[in-house]
Amino acid sequence: MKRTRLSLLAYAIACAAGLAGMPAFAAELPVIKAELTAPPHVPKQIDRKTPAKVVVELETIEKDMEISEGVTYNFWTFGGTVPGSFIRVREGDTVEFHLKNAHDSHVPHNIDLHAVTGTGGGAEATFTAPGHATQFSFKALQPGLYVYHCAMPPVGMHIANGMYGLILVEPEEGMAKVDKEFYVMQGDFYTEGKYGEAGLQPFSLDKAIDEHPTYVVFNGAEGSLTGDNALKAEAGETIRMFVGNGGPNLVSSFHIIGEIFDKVYVEGGSKYQENVQTTLVPAGGATMVEFKADVPGNFVLVDHSIFRTFHKGSLGILKVEGEENHEIYTGQQATGEFAPPAAAAGHGKH
Repeated sequence: MKRTRLSLLAYAIACAAGLAGMPAFAAELPVIKAELTAPPHVPKQIDRKTPAKVVVELETIEKDMEISEGVTYNFWTFGGTVPGSFIRVREGDTVEFHLKNAHDSHVPHNIDLHAVTGTGGGAEATFTAPGHATQFSFKALQPGLYVYHCAMPPVGMHIANGMYGLILVEPEEGMAKVDKEFYVMQGDFYTEGKYGEAGLQPFSLDKAIDEHPTYVVFNGAEGSLTGDNALKAEAGETIRMFVGNGGPNLVSSFHIIGEIFDKVYVEGGSKYQENVQTTLVPAGGATMVEFKADVPGNFVLVDHSIFRTFHKGSLGILKVEGEENHEIYTGQQATGEFAPPAAAAGHGKH
């Protein structure tokens, strides 16, 4: 009986300690379940004017998926996609984060969110073994676009296998409305087989350490943003792209052929540059680009370290439909041979 009372007392103390660790203000906030979206989709813009307690539930899943036509790879993911689910919250929100690790996972996972002010960005609070779940809370203090990634050792291997995504913290005053928003994230992948070698390809630690990627792709696979998967817009629409770089090694030189970015929010922060052609996105970093689709056409997303695009896979398409505007762009107006210049009089004579 005495042992039972001691057990109950210990349980009560543990519960009290847990309650004491919860922010008091968080209990008074309205509770909202976060809308999470798979790439290239983005949750709708936030129209709240006050903070909320936002509950995020994310599961780590290890699964075989195609990285190129006929080539599969064992990806480690947040939410079953590469990149992981897009998370959208508001400055001042309290985020209650739940991380689950699928029962059939082979290794533990955790999460480091660059939007978190606290030890390990949440990594130390979310060591999650297969079949287990963890939870922690943080306050979204600073607006911006932030990368999240797994930080379990070996960290580079977890990231190289696809464990990264983006979390957007909207400013208190909200963001300007646009017609379309897209989620694009670059990553470099390291396989034992050479580029295009068919079948299930294992991870190559040697290539990763030497920073010699087999594939450099958008949204986890070559062709993820082409053909039927191309991004789509109408001429005259305003577009915002949330662009991240999971790395683990390379810096991205992000460019859209045939477009000029009206605004680039440098490294995902509050300051922006205007009229930008190509923007650098560091490994573990992000940027927001905004522009208007003035004319129809197929606009090509590339990493302008251009051999990566045409030989490793970093190519996507933004397909814009609508009426031509020849005042802005005519397309080809003429073609044909031209006569060589006449030889200068006396040229070649002594």
